[in-house]
Amino acid sequence: MSRHVLVTGAARGIGRAIALAFAETGDRVAVHYGSRREEAEETFRLLPGDGHVLVGADLREPVAATELVETVLERLGGLDVLVNNAAVNLPHPIAETPFEAWAQVWRQTLDVNVLGAAHVSHRAARHMIDQGVRGRIVNIGSRGAFKGEPDHPAYGASKAALHAMGQSLAVALAPHGIGVASVAPGFVATERVAHRVTDQVRAQSPFGRVATPEEVAAAVRFLASPEAEWASGTVLDLNGASYLR
Repeated sequence: MSRHVLVTGAARGIGRAIALAFAETGDRVAVHYGSRREEAEETFRLLPGDGHVLVGADLREPVAATELVETVLERLGGLDVLVNNAAVNLPHPIAETPFEAWAQVWRQTLDVNVLGAAHVSHRAARHMIDQGVRGRIVNIGSRGAFKGEPDHPAYGASKAALHAMGQSLAVALAPHGIGVASVAPGFVATERVAHRVTDQVRAQSPFGRVATPEEVAAAVRFLASPEAEWASGTVLDLNGASYLR
């Protein structure tokens, strides 16, 4: 049975792979983008099937986040799965970053990675509750939440917060039949981090490589499936044994 799926930050990389993974199984997908409209249009063009929608919204704004869900509900006709993938990841090593720039990066990162995800999750969850939908919310976190991100501390902190939010929502939403889980990828071969994927980075994993976006998408699709209800509350490590906890 076809489901209605919203993937935030689906213009490229992991988000694009996730959108494709759901569309390939017959789901109708809402492709969200923040500023990368042309790349989002390419994602939209690549989706198999029909009934998909393309929606832009600045998740730094609470009203825009809630309006995003309203638009998706109107254009898709419902919402069964939310994937919180949109994220900001800007370098700001503390020893080299002036305070004004430091504060700006922290604000921008938390506004999108944590608050944006929280606001979208609230509206999506309330719809699921009101309509009796046994839905799924899957958050795209990061290995950096555990291993540390010395050059991107706001990113690491935001992903730790996203994991914690997901676990809190898992407990809160279980009585309504809604499952919430997170994945914590290590390095993934995307456009955004291509310049950082060196031989040293590949050597972090005993497999001698980094993940593909499709591997992350496969895990997300499972966690969003009806069969994965008992995985609610999970933070699934996807790092090729590069960091064990």
